[in-house]
Amino acid sequence: MSSKPEFQNLQKSIVKCRRCPRLVHWREQVALEKVRRFKDQEYWGRPVPALGAPDAQLIVVGLAPAAHGGNRTGRIFTGDRSGDWLYEALFQFGFANQPVSVSRDDGLRLTACLITAALRCAPPENKPLPGELDNCRAYLREELRLTESKRVVVALGQVAFQSFLKAWQENGEHIDGRKPEFRHGGEWVLPGGLTLISSFHPSQQNTQTGKLTRPMFHAIFRRAREILEQVNM
Repeated sequence: MSSKPEFQNLQKSIVKCRRCPRLVHWREQVALEKVRRFKDQEYWGRPVPALGAPDAQLIVVGLAPAAHGGNRTGRIFTGDRSGDWLYEALFQFGFANQPVSVSRDDGLRLTACLITAALRCAPPENKPLPGELDNCRAYLREELRLTESKRVVVALGQVAFQSFLKAWQENGEHIDGRKPEFRHGGEWVLPGGLTLISSFHPSQQNTQTGKLTRPMFHAIFRRAREILEQVNM
């Protein structure tokens, strides 16, 4: 967490959130019933805060915590297959100090990177409702406002992509010309010099079918690193 009080207070508010009754019920039910392989573990069962500091230059926006991933560990993209892909890629390109993340106290540290999500609670069947995304977008808006050093945003999946664009515009920012349309490897420079990169989400549905391969996914973060190196020259 950052020493910036406003950012810290925002994350504390996220963890206490109970805006969406369906999500509150589901996340707590999952935490109580568990699954056999994690039956001896204490589940987090609350909204999952962002990981990283507000002075990050790279922001990664995902969809939502997994029921037995972030909803169990209390750290975003931690303890599930999507996280395995993400942290491996972040490590490969110097944004993380290790390629795996299994718990909140496993020593993982991010460098110049903040990871957040369109939704902070695990949704049933990984399918959030529009109203739930609207409720949660207020938190994403605030994170975007507070991360003044951001230079690159990587949106993982179409829901995260659309949530970012809505939050960006709701903060009073503009998009010149044609509105970005989601595709893997899409890249747009937004007003103010922020670069938006879109990627398929590293869900098992995409990785096990070959829709998203490791070289494809690593190319996203290689490009993010290239942009930041140019900015910091």
